[in-house]
Amino acid sequence: MFKALREDIASIYARDPAARHFFEVLTNYPGMHAIWWHRLTHRLWKWRLRWLARFLSTIVRWLTGVEIHPGAQIGRRFFIDHGMGVVIGETAEIGDDCTLYHGVTLGGTSWKAGKRHPTLGNGVVIGAGAKVLGPLTVGNNARIGSNAVVVKDVPADATMVGIPGRVVAQRGALNASDEKRAAIAKKYGFDAYAVSEDNPDPVAMAIGNMLDHVSLLDERVADLCRSVNRMGGDVCSDLPKIELDDEDFKEAEKRAAESRQQALDRFDPSI
Repeated sequence: MFKALREDIASIYARDPAARHFFEVLTNYPGMHAIWWHRLTHRLWKWRLRWLARFLSTIVRWLTGVEIHPGAQIGRRFFIDHGMGVVIGETAEIGDDCTLYHGVTLGGTSWKAGKRHPTLGNGVVIGAGAKVLGPLTVGNNARIGSNAVVVKDVPADATMVGIPGRVVAQRGALNASDEKRAAIAKKYGFDAYAVSEDNPDPVAMAIGNMLDHVSLLDERVADLCRSVNRMGGDVCSDLPKIELDDEDFKEAEKRAAESRQQALDRFDPSI
């Protein structure tokens, strides 16, 4: 039990830069309090003390603003940031290391008994005000943007936004243009996360265009150097050669990967 409490507090330190002190986290995070109480009410629910479980969960809703049905199944290191207005239904299932922001609903679309609420994989992040409705599945490490309404399955590693929710980016599913951008970004030690053409972020789109331009310039300079050298010249030999196996760029690539992971850990879809 105490190990789980320590894990919860450590996960808040990792995901919320506003967390400064152990006692502050212990006393001022209603989302964490709601999760701790849910662990008790869920155990009562499994012991078939269901009225008592529902009664306690109702009191916790008054105190924290978070409504979690005692029947919901929640994994380890679950974090509810801010908390107010979060609703998690009876048959919802949540994996490890998931993050929900205020106003999120994991709800149902049917009054029929049985599985009617979402299943979240590990590492899922759901932004403020998003609604995930029905017995759908959200894959591992997926992101759902603020105020999105999701009524269909979300692939693993995907980012879904809008009403109704649509996938705007998915790591590992790049087209030829995206792969070219990723290759040139890796060559120069830049982290190429979210450079796909359909990404709605204007900064990411601008970076993608810059990578295209750099790639084109590289090709033109290489062609020019080959032409001059065929005519007897000796140019471009003093240009630095950038190789993917160069130790300096391996280190740069490692730092970029670490920066990306830190950005993902601190990702706040509520903004």
